Amino acid sequence: MKSITQRHQLILKKLEQTGHVNVQELSTQMKVSDVTIRKDLKLLEDKKLLFRTHGGGSKVNPYANDRPVAEKEQLHAEEKRLIAQAAADMIGHNDSIIIASGTTMLALARSIHAEKHLTVITSALNVALELSHHQHVEVLQLGGQLRQNSSSVMGPYAEQILADVSCSMLFMGVDGIDMEMGLTTTSLMEARLNQRMMTAAQVTVVMADSSKFGKRGLGKICTLDQIQHIITDSGISPALVEMLEDKGINLTIVQQ
Repeated sequence: MKSITQRHQLILKKLEQTGHVNVQELSTQMKVSDVTIRKDLKLLEDKKLLFRTHGGGSKVNPYANDRPVAEKEQLHAEEKRLIAQAAADMIGHNDSIIIASGTTMLALARSIHAEKHLTVITSALNVALELSHHQHVEVLQLGGQLRQNSSSVMGPYAEQILADVSCSMLFMGVDGIDMEMGLTTTSLMEARLNQRMMTAAQVTVVMADSSKFGKRGLGKICTLDQIQHIITDSGISPALVEMLEDKGINLTIVQQ
């Protein structure tokens, strides 16, 4: 049996290699109980060497923080561009779609083919402005309370409009994807609006770079079994790919 120092060294080494650790895997590997591993993770968290998550530990804070849209746009910009291109290829001529808010959604608006005839419903002001330059795109801008951090609107007025529409696809960004918690965002009101968008769409396509996996935001949008498709980048782990596919979710993984 390994000493506490040896266990901690092994945990930190694995964390450095993969970015996260799993309680069950560690307990099996080190032949100790789950309770012992959880105590180890607690001690390491107290020393600010990791963040505890549901069922394990993470190198980065698993709880997503709300940031200004200008700052978010600079994060994982190339991955977002490739994800947006893959999403744009899914949109057909004469489609009616919903585009939620977020920097990946803005990247999608920039990637939409100019010749396509579309009806786009969106809560994002920057998405609406970007698409206003397209001659063949009819834009329905939702109204409501302005959320400055995402340049979007939310609230009962936006939800009321969505109650009267039906679209083929919803393209939605999230702040966190957790296998247990599901899809989350940092705003409870935005989470509620996203739920209404899902009800109005036949298919929900989640656009999320791989950094979003293993994170949680304040507001839960839905569980993983309520979505049909995820577009992400090659940074996603093979284990997560297998778990998502086992849930029946279609995955598109873009390559840099």
